[in-house]
Formats: sequence, C-alpha cells, structure tokens
Amino acid sequence: MLNETLACDMEKLKEEILKMGRLLEEQLYKAVKSLVEKNLELAQEVIAHDDLIDQMEMDIEKKSLGILALKQPMASDLRLIGTALRIIVDIERMADHAEDIAHLTIALYDQVYIKPLIDIPRMAAIVQKMLEKALNAFVNHDVNLAMSLIPLEEEIDKLYDQIFRELLSYMMQDPKNIPQATSLLLVSGHIERIGDHATNLAEMVVYLVEGKRIDLNRMARKSRLED
Repeated sequence: MLNETLACDMEKLKEEILKMGRLLEEQLYKAVKSLVEKNLELAQEVIAHDDLIDQMEMDIEKKSLGILALKQPMASDLRLIGTALRIIVDIERMADHAEDIAHLTIALYDQVYIKPLIDIPRMAAIVQKMLEKALNAFVNHDVNLAMSLIPLEEEIDKLYDQIFRELLSYMMQDPKNIPQATSLLLVSGHIERIGDHATNLAEMVVYLVEGKRIDLNRMARKSRLED
C-alpha cells in the first residue's frame, strides 16, 4: 500500500513540475510578444504572474520534502526527488528572466525601435522548443529527447552573437542608439540564459535516467567549433 501511495505521489510531483514548466513557457511567450507588439497590459501580466511561479516552486519543494520525510522512497525515487528540487529552481530562475524582459518592454514602450525585432522572437521560439523538449524528456525519462537540445543550443548561441554584432553596429553608427540597443541586448541575453537553464533541465534528465552528469552547453560549444 505504501508503494502504491508513493508511486501516486511521484506521478503527481511530475505533473506539478510540468504545470510549472508550461506556465513558464507561457510567461516567455507573453514577455516577448509584449516587447514586439508594445503591449503594456501583457507585460504587466507577466510581471504579476511571476508570483505564481514562485508559489509553485515553494509548493513543489514542500511536497518533495514531505515525500522524503514520510514515504521512505527508494534509490530511484530519491534521484527523481533530487532532480525535481533542482529543476524547479531552474524554472523559477527562467521565470525571473521572463519578468525582466517584461520590465524592459515597459521601459522601451515610448521609443521607436531602431530596427525591426526579428531575431529576438526567433530566439524565443527556439528556447520555447527547448523548454518543451526538456520538460517532456523529464516526464517520459527520455534521454534521446534531452540530448536533442544540443543543436538548438547551438542555434541560440549563433543568434545571440548575430544580435550582438548587429546592435553593436547601431551603437557605433549613432551614440543616441546606445541606450535602446543596450536594452535589446539585455533582452536577448535573458533569452539566451533561459536557453542555458533549459539545457540544465536536459542534463538533469540524463542524470535521472542514467546516473551520470554531462555538460550539454560544453558539448554544444564543441560541436559549434567543429562545424
């Protein structure tokens, strides 16, 4: 009976993490959409919903610690709980980056953009794909799906470098562009960091399933250098 209850609790734990991750995906989408469309209401919604992510992190942590204290989980379940506790920290940090993008949206609201925002939404779309893959890999214990984030991480790094070079050229052309270009560079940096956290999630999946630690970011950099 205890084993059945534990199994049920573990499934619920994964469901709660998936729910938290889906909310994060929504936060990122809305944050970037608010920037592109200059939508203050959407930006403010992202800022307000960050508290929901924080609360979910605390609830999942409490539930995980309760399982540890009361259900006597075995080795495989202990690894899952440990992984879950690390994943929710990464999700919460990613949500903070989405909130920061929303704050930058508000700061830039009255300004005419110095260039069309094309590559930033492209970066965000790739990162959303990374998040979806990482979360599904966690729920399904799918190492191959987790490893599929490597080429996506490479794409993110290339886009970030491209955005950096382009914005730098705008700064050099006219010093008046520096404040806005810096803000847009910060946005792309937040998205790039979310991508890094998504690869962290994928690394945790590999640890969860195979019990070994890998560095997907380093693997992505190595692959990029070899191209």
